[in-house]
Amino acid sequence: MQAHGDRAAAPQVSIILPVYNAELWLDECLESVLQQDFEGSMELSVFNDASKDKSMTIIEKWKVKLENSGVLVVIGGHDSPSPRGVGYSKNQAIAQSSGSYLCFLDSDDVMMPQRVRLQLEAAAQHPTSIVGCQVRRDPPNSTERYTRWINQLAPDQLLTQVFTSNGPTVIMPTWFCSRAWFSYVGPFDEGGQGEPEDLLFFYSHLRKGGGVIRVDQSLLLYRYHPNAATHSVLETTIWTHRVRFLEERALPHWATFTIWNAGRQGRRLYRSLTAGMRRKVVAFCDVDENKIRKGFYCHEDSQERPKPRVPILHFRAARPPFVICVKLDLTGGAFEDNLRSLHLQEGRDFLHFS
Repeated sequence: MQAHGDRAAAPQVSIILPVYNAELWLDECLESVLQQDFEGSMELSVFNDASKDKSMTIIEKWKVKLENSGVLVVIGGHDSPSPRGVGYSKNQAIAQSSGSYLCFLDSDDVMMPQRVRLQLEAAAQHPTSIVGCQVRRDPPNSTERYTRWINQLAPDQLLTQVFTSNGPTVIMPTWFCSRAWFSYVGPFDEGGQGEPEDLLFFYSHLRKGGGVIRVDQSLLLYRYHPNAATHSVLETTIWTHRVRFLEERALPHWATFTIWNAGRQGRRLYRSLTAGMRRKVVAFCDVDENKIRKGFYCHEDSQERPKPRVPILHFRAARPPFVICVKLDLTGGAFEDNLRSLHLQEGRDFLHFS
């Protein structure tokens, strides 16, 4: 890595690192910044969100090591009685940084040495995209289905699967983008604990025509542990944002549609839709003979009179487009086989919501 020489010149890349009570992981995290093989100019922008542990002591120690290796370190923070949240911390870290590109890093994760170099190459070619990467999970056997989804989405699915419960199709700790694009889309929501600031930014990014790119190498060790900030976000909060985004971005393009799954998740989606969108639902479809035999689903809570009764059909008797509320890869491949047999095009004929 090259030394800066002229510190007045803006670095090419700013690594954005919000920190809150991260003493268990910071040494490994900051070591991975030092080990980057990127030869351009780079800075680390740290914002300490009222940590009560030894995080700041560790950061100050690493500041000397990093700056001796040519990485400028900018440190901000506050010592209020309570943290102000991840969105606020990221915004502050970005505001105090000056790089042309932003590389996001969580304090409990570890970058592979080639991360900055490879993602910068991709971001330079795609200036209005969020660039992600594949990951390794730690512990290795945690969230196996989610990790497989992160790493194996096809390039077109990075846009067609944005409505699923998994959240952004490239995960936040792997994000890399130009400062100019971030400024156009952002900032992050600062609602604090319980607000999915990454999902809300991702939706804003897509609304403004942003692309989604993934470097197909494992460039991040992505930790799973009980104290991760993501656990503070309620499923019902995520659900509400997802339904509204589905209604805004996808459903207006369809005159009618079918909900694939007449069970709990499918019925929940139907009830969550606005009245106008519910009227577009022409049927549920399923493979469960008991549900099909019943013949219809009645929305008992509806204020309409008579109450809506939506037909329940076998999937082969239903017509696309479909909003699919089936958890993928939990049916032993049977669902995927059924879907493939219809020869549909993802994005045009069906969308995954599960």
